[in-house]
Amino acid sequence: MKKYFFLLGAAAVMAFAASCNQNNGTTTEAAAANDSTIVAGSIVYFNMDKVMEGYDMANDLNSVFETKTSGIQAEIDRRGKKLEKDANDFQNKVDKGLLTTSVAQAQYQKLQEQQQSYQQYAMRKQQEMAEEQQVMMNQIANAIAEYVQQFNEERQYAMIIATGGSILSTPVVTADARLDITDELLEGLNAEYIKTKDAAKK
Repeated sequence: MKKYFFLLGAAAVMAFAASCNQNNGTTTEAAAANDSTIVAGSIVYFNMDKVMEGYDMANDLNSVFETKTSGIQAEIDRRGKKLEKDANDFQNKVDKGLLTTSVAQAQYQKLQEQQQSYQQYAMRKQQEMAEEQQVMMNQIANAIAEYVQQFNEERQYAMIIATGGSILSTPVVTADARLDITDELLEGLNAEYIKTKDAAKK
């Protein structure tokens, strides 16, 4: 279990790429070349990579997840080293002729059971962490999607597109930088997260 869980999980958040349709159905062209204001009806975008890096909720959840993952990985490593030591001790005794055939067979069988138990434990914990990581990414995606809807109630953009990553995976290859709402969206997301945390403390 390593930090790459979170990095891989970010791709799942990209999938929501929420489009927010204007209630009155009217559309206008993007802001005029001599006007830096994004008007209602525009198609705008935000950089998901930048949001994931700067979103306090994502960073807090990831920090908790990494701490838990590190603890579990340390326990997996500890059990693995103990199993390896027991196996080496057993082999050393066999090589020196310190065990009878019946005792050696019994200890070998015990080692086999310990190895199987260890493998099952490691697999179970890895699956649990993978599931927990997916739940975490779903929480982040849901929070972003809900805020984007709230964010667009006032601005009434025709569509909000999430972009980021490689050119092969992003829906936006090139765009007018004036249509980038990443910073504004990220500021609002963090403000909303702070309010949520404060409310939870009461």
